[in-house]
Amino acid sequence: MLPGLVRPSFGTAVVLGLIQAKVEVPPTTAYLLTYRDGKCTANCLFCSQARESRSKADLLSRITWPAFQTETVIKALAKALESRAVKRVCIQALNYPGVLDDIIALASAIRRVAEAPISVSCQPLTRREMEKLRDIGVERVSVALDACTEELFERIKGRLAGGPYTWNGHWRALRDAVSIFGRGSVTTHLIIGLGERCRDAVHTIQRCVDMGVYPSLFAFTPIPGTPLEKMSQPPLSYYRAVQLAHNLITTGRARYEDMRFDGKGMLVDFGLSWTELRDIIRSGKPFMTSGCPGCNRPYYNERPSGPIYNYPRPLTREEIDGVEALFRGLLGVG
Repeated sequence: MLPGLVRPSFGTAVVLGLIQAKVEVPPTTAYLLTYRDGKCTANCLFCSQARESRSKADLLSRITWPAFQTETVIKALAKALESRAVKRVCIQALNYPGVLDDIIALASAIRRVAEAPISVSCQPLTRREMEKLRDIGVERVSVALDACTEELFERIKGRLAGGPYTWNGHWRALRDAVSIFGRGSVTTHLIIGLGERCRDAVHTIQRCVDMGVYPSLFAFTPIPGTPLEKMSQPPLSYYRAVQLAHNLITTGRARYEDMRFDGKGMLVDFGLSWTELRDIIRSGKPFMTSGCPGCNRPYYNERPSGPIYNYPRPLTREEIDGVEALFRGLLGVG
């Protein structure tokens, strides 16, 4: 049965015509969050939807997700997909009893009105549950690791956080998803800035890519009402280094083994010459939002006034100059 309510992101609601407002950069994917009268049963320490979070119920990261009648959203979504105002639908699921039924009902309703590519971001599912998603037309599935090391995972999402998840269980779900949806059609999320070293992040990116999983990068964002609300966002130079390594690995230009790190685990050599790196840096592509095709997640991790961690649009010439200057300083290039 179709759930009565669903939460489009604020930007999605504007693009769908459900809210009259202006957005700096419109989302190119329609983001829908499953509705529950209450919080998630998981307890991820960074998340506003966590079981013990004191954050508002309509908040995920720094974005508001107002609730609307599901049928109203589906009708508006059909028009937006037909006009190509959005190119993909991403169903983001809280963890609660019956959530799989809600995901299936939402995805099926969307498929009835449009031949849109659908992504589902959810907790680890069984093989049979993932096969059900594939069989109703879901194109991609995401299982978010979030943390780049087992120690951080256990502390922030797993047993030590009072959560239901395990590091090995998430990797097992990702392997199963690849066998069902295919290499390149499975995504995970990595939150950079939770306390990992750059080496840890790059190693995990390589492990994902070798498995056939695309790792999407997020910058840690402190949210009021969560246990990590007083933590700072990662330094921009650190995040940019991880983004560049991510681009080199996901495009096959370099591997983790080609890169060198200093004693603190920071990147000091990306495995390519400065001339090669400069061309890649000046394309601006490594610093744009990473995710499923058509995903730009505008300002999910930052205010439009900046600093911008993931650009939801092509970078300006001035922005590219700034990023190049950052890497010149980082690598000691004159």
